[in-house]
Amino acid sequence: MTDRLLLGTRKGLLTFRHRGRSWRLAKIDFPGAPVYNTLVDPRDRSLWALVCHGHWGSHLKRSRDGGKTFEAVPMATYPKGAGVSVRSIWRLAPGGVSELGTYYLGTDPGGMFVTRDGGETWALVESLWEMRQRDQWTGGGVDQPMVHAILVSPSDPARLLVAVSCAGVIESADGGATWGYRNRGVACDFLPKGHRKDHGHDPHALARAPSNPLVLWQQNHCGVYVSHDGAKSWKRVARGQEGVHDFGFPIAVDERDAGVAWTVPMESDANRVCPGGALVVQRTTDYGRSWAVLRRGLPRRAAFDMCLRHALDVSEGRVVFGTSTGNLYFSRNRGDSFETLGNNLPFIMSARFG
Repeated sequence: MTDRLLLGTRKGLLTFRHRGRSWRLAKIDFPGAPVYNTLVDPRDRSLWALVCHGHWGSHLKRSRDGGKTFEAVPMATYPKGAGVSVRSIWRLAPGGVSELGTYYLGTDPGGMFVTRDGGETWALVESLWEMRQRDQWTGGGVDQPMVHAILVSPSDPARLLVAVSCAGVIESADGGATWGYRNRGVACDFLPKGHRKDHGHDPHALARAPSNPLVLWQQNHCGVYVSHDGAKSWKRVARGQEGVHDFGFPIAVDERDAGVAWTVPMESDANRVCPGGALVVQRTTDYGRSWAVLRRGLPRRAAFDMCLRHALDVSEGRVVFGTSTGNLYFSRNRGDSFETLGNNLPFIMSARFG
């Protein structure tokens, strides 16, 4: 069981350590710089930080000694003819277990890069960049589309799933040579009637069940969805139950039970505040057929926290999430109750057990 929490914030990478029964802030790296996300590579335990400074640009940082020191890794760049540059980096994903040195990098604007040499050189995945209908993709809250989720199949590293706001879930079965949309069953309520439904979607978060790779969960702009067939089709859940909300950004899945998932909802697309002013977590244990609304230890009135797409994580029955108002909450009992680990922290963009 890991004793470390990694928080990517608007003002640096914050590392919390567990001592006894308490979590304490142990270290701050890159103070003052936005850190969008982190990765602990399970293959070699290297720690990566995705640093996106509005003035100095985007940078990749890597630690080979558990976070004691960091080194700069060459940053991916778009070809000169692309007419764009990297504005921010949202996701770094390791390749397959047998592909040590392979990483995929998701960026704004809507491109994905791959390295086969541990980040020394990067290549744009041109097949995704030049995908048909790309000119119809739009930004999800930003000017350009963004690749914010990259899933590599544990059984077949040539099978890739990416989530693009706003395009949808897209899959390659041949290592990125060709791509196809995987949005069957997903609503797209914000587009005009008659618009083709295979693209133009806005997935907020995409997660694979570790215990069953065919089960995928999606928190979408238009609801919460689950797939039982590896993203070939999706079923909408988390609506129609009194007091349950299906708009939000993050979703997390239990390691041992593919039917258990957590969300941190907001009132609605049009009213992005805590439901009824109360910060809550929702949990399902039956693939979304029913949901428990978890409140114990969370503020019940005048709460304006938002939890973003990468700011929720679960590990061995523990749940952690951070908010846009710099509050950090932790549960040791699957969300039945929460304790506050920090207030007055910077805007929390990602939270990871590491």
